[in-house]
Amino acid sequence: MFKGLGAMGDMAKMMKAAKEMQTRMAQLQEDMNEMTVVGESGAGLIKAEATAKGELIGLAIDPSIFTAEDKEVVEDLILAAIKDAQKKAQERAQEEMQKLSEELGLPTNLNLPF
Repeated sequence: MFKGLGAMGDMAKMMKAAKEMQTRMAQLQEDMNEMTVVGESGAGLIKAEATAKGELIGLAIDPSIFTAEDKEVVEDLILAAIKDAQKKAQERAQEEMQKLSEELGLPTNLNLPF
């Protein structure tokens, strides 16, 4: 279709690729709301679940750790589990973005905003 158009054909091809990338990135943003990761602390006694975008969506606490004298330890474990979930969410988002970059033929070290 674009034969013989020279640079115009290349520009049209680039515009089409940019539009595809925009569409795929928008879909990835939506998909990351559905992808989940689980962060843990205290050998699995506390688990925090988050979306790949880092939104905390669940917290599970093993009842065996509930004693008044361990209150500070439990609070620290909860915070550690949340931080672990957020770290895993960020890593997952980066992995998904890298996959998309590879599929679109872009440099894999391209840091796009997520």
